[in-house]
Amino acid sequence: MNGIPAWAGDAAALSLLVMQVPMLAVLLARLLPSLRRPSPLPPGQPGIPLQPGLVSVLLPTLNEAERIDPCLEGLHQQSSVLREVLVVDSRSQDGTPEKVLQMAKRDPRFRLLTDDPLPGGWVGRPWALHYGFLQSDPASEWILGIDADTRPQPGLVERLLETAQAQRLDLITLAPQFILQHWGEGWLQPALLVTLIYRYGAAGDRATLPERTMANGQCMLVRRSVLEAMNGYTVARASFCDDVTLVRQIAAAGFKVAFYDGRHLLKVRMYTSFGETWREWGRSLDLKDATPVAQLWGDIALLVLTQGIPGPVVVGLLGKAGMGFPFSLTEQVLLGLNLGLLILRLGVLLGIRGSYQDPPWTFWMSPLADPLAVLRIILSALSRPRSWRGRTY
Repeated sequence: MNGIPAWAGDAAALSLLVMQVPMLAVLLARLLPSLRRPSPLPPGQPGIPLQPGLVSVLLPTLNEAERIDPCLEGLHQQSSVLREVLVVDSRSQDGTPEKVLQMAKRDPRFRLLTDDPLPGGWVGRPWALHYGFLQSDPASEWILGIDADTRPQPGLVERLLETAQAQRLDLITLAPQFILQHWGEGWLQPALLVTLIYRYGAAGDRATLPERTMANGQCMLVRRSVLEAMNGYTVARASFCDDVTLVRQIAAAGFKVAFYDGRHLLKVRMYTSFGETWREWGRSLDLKDATPVAQLWGDIALLVLTQGIPGPVVVGLLGKAGMGFPFSLTEQVLLGLNLGLLILRLGVLLGIRGSYQDPPWTFWMSPLADPLAVLRIILSALSRPRSWRGRTY
């Protein structure tokens, strides 16, 4: 380090400051509206009775036997506003169809379908949803897409309908409460979630542009008439983030969409380890299939400068000072800026605590995983998935 001129270190610090300051301004503009976002949707049944049979549920499955039981039971407990549950299975080999048939004996609203072979140009999940939509009862005015790893709580469907009708929405989607049990997922998953919040704000924030609209396909209620106008799920047929692709296309068509905090109504156990979280969630979290290229890489630059490097920058600068090397005014400002970013990150961590059900202790250590989370987004943006849920594309 003695061979590096002081002015070179100062120039590097100044260059980093010039890049970080505008990105911090962008980040604050995205996060500050979260302070006045709507409260999470309340639990329990709405007070106003709703007409029976308004909703058809579409539940795509592929080898979900180990985790589908809570989803089936949660849907079984929904009121008569739910007309039917169409479980669209893609030839599972693990006993998933048998579990669905067992539930169908208890509740005639459940029906098992096997989708046709995957057509060219389609990804499995949007194809299963599209197939189920075409088979659904035309008398249902709303279509609810649900994932097998979710755990619907009592009153979920009615609360969704109540909110959609009160707000005159054409589509409503919910952020769930996550269930984390393994230390590895407890460390990485919150850091990955923060990459979404830094790019798009928190659930409940209203996007001003369709291309900045967020969604969660684990629970998405949409008017049948809107899906008919969009030709079902065909606009998202080749997308590995089909939920966001579909919602942004619907928003661009002029329909009213909203993304709410549904922590009291929907729980989800997505993955079971660090490795599975890294592979399965990380591969689509860049949202490149639904995002213009310039926006994608602009957002990645923001993540690098405001989430990925503040920790290493602070450690490096403090280490330099501790070793007795000269510490310029520019470097002092850079240290203060990055300490501020770390404090902001801890504030976000506190803000998302309610989105987790009894997380492991590693949840509080998740800011240390931020560089890895940002790296995962970059790696995902540079490649295209070749397999998904046991299918090869």
